[in-house]
Amino acid sequence: MELEATHLNELRSSCLIMHINKVHHVKTISRVAEELGEDQDWLFDVATEMEAEDGVIWVYGTDKDGEMAFTDFGIENLIDLIKIHKDDPTILARRST
Repeated sequence: MELEATHLNELRSSCLIMHINKVHHVKTISRVAEELGEDQDWLFDVATEMEAEDGVIWVYGTDKDGEMAFTDFGIENLIDLIKIHKDDPTILARRST
């Protein structure tokens, strides 16, 4: 059965809704650290609190280890975490004990 173009447009605008990933770029932790003027190792420690839902992912290249990366939403969440950790620098120390 062939659908005419008008029928396809009706289907697209009707109740057929599909999840589409809208992330088209990420920034690595090294880039974010540079842009925010933060130490990358400290930033990594702060960001380990984040989950994928918070906008953090791992990017793997040709070397063994991956690198933490952030969506725009992830950078916003990371900035909030930075503020929290700067307001109370003991958070990381308490977490490691």
